[in-house]
Amino acid sequence: MHIVAPESVGLSASRLEQVTTWMEAQVSSNRLAGLSTMIHRHGQCAYFNTTGQMDREAGKAMAADTIFRIYSMSKPITAVAAMICYEEGRFQLDDPIAKFLPEFTEMEVWDGNPDALNTVPAEGYITVRHLMTHTAGFSYEFMEAGPVEAYYREHKISFNPGRQKVGGADLAAVTTRLAAAPLVRQPGSGWGYSVSIDVLGRLVEVWSGQALDRFFAERIFQPLGMTDTAFNVADGNVDRFAACYEPTTGGGLGGIGSQNAGIRKSEGIGLKLQDAPSDSHYLQIPDTFSGGGGLTGTIGDYGRFCQMLLQKGELDGTRILGRKTVDFMAVNHLPNNNDMAAMGQPVWSESSAEGIGYGLGMAVVIDAPTTQLIRSSGEYFWGGAASTAFWIDPEEDLFVVLMTQLTPSSFYPLRSELRVATYQALID
Repeated sequence: MHIVAPESVGLSASRLEQVTTWMEAQVSSNRLAGLSTMIHRHGQCAYFNTTGQMDREAGKAMAADTIFRIYSMSKPITAVAAMICYEEGRFQLDDPIAKFLPEFTEMEVWDGNPDALNTVPAEGYITVRHLMTHTAGFSYEFMEAGPVEAYYREHKISFNPGRQKVGGADLAAVTTRLAAAPLVRQPGSGWGYSVSIDVLGRLVEVWSGQALDRFFAERIFQPLGMTDTAFNVADGNVDRFAACYEPTTGGGLGGIGSQNAGIRKSEGIGLKLQDAPSDSHYLQIPDTFSGGGGLTGTIGDYGRFCQMLLQKGELDGTRILGRKTVDFMAVNHLPNNNDMAAMGQPVWSESSAEGIGYGLGMAVVIDAPTTQLIRSSGEYFWGGAASTAFWIDPEEDLFVVLMTQLTPSSFYPLRSELRVATYQALID
């Protein structure tokens, strides 16, 4: 990995030492076992560092080529795949998904009674745009919100092979199960994090005639040189696969979206192994290709994906999307330019709600001061359940990728702390 002098791209080398100090503190304070950070500006890598261990039990140091579970950082990749199909004329954003998946033709909607799963007919169709903006009315099985989520768990509606607890369910089968479940809310009426992007992945299969893993490999990963990104860790790469941890209390995926998220602690409360690399389900090719959260990959691979987006769809002479398409993805698509707070967004650890809209497959900053974090309006970003994160700041021609492995996401305020350490180093 070629790293340029930070001053050549408007960053201070001495002030970037604050990022190094911050990273080392995450390990020494027992917040994280290890982490990697990449800062790019003006098309060049100005900072890259790893610290701590990728596998404490095996005594393996974090490395530049460590492979991570990226969970929901899979979502922007699936959105790019869908927009490749969009550019080919396969669909329009306001097409009902029932046009391609007839099982979604007659949907029922939970009536809001917390004690029973009573339903009313949907008032309109779910559209592709609803999927890409999390306004379709779906949910997640691991949320404890109400009877719809209980229905998901009872009927094995999970796109995550590690939680599915049923064999042989491919993406088409799980999507069909989902179509029989009631929606949490009327389509288009509110923002709610959900399996929407998994359904979008199934649509990519229908539009392209390829399994999702093949489409990703042939249309995104191979052209961009993302050689280590896949739905499983290949046999020859197991030694590079990181362990995943959780805090000794309040950890696990069940804590996502809870009040544990964003806890303000200067010292860690301890770590315990959550998923060992030697026997993880990621070592096998999954039955279900989860475009919403199933990928693994390296920080270098994800950096190439970010650079492609920052360069409006092109990297090293290879064009994945048109310039205008990327611009279109990275603007707010919520109704009336609302932020997520106005759309009823519940507590969720990947983002705050105020001043944050949602584009096509990723959050977008529509009013930076309202977010009360140091950032630029027009930034787009997302994160993953194991506390990974990326953000792309077109105003500063900058992107940042953070890789670590701690569930639940944002148990500590890692992302906001890294923002301060990054932006204080800007000098031009």
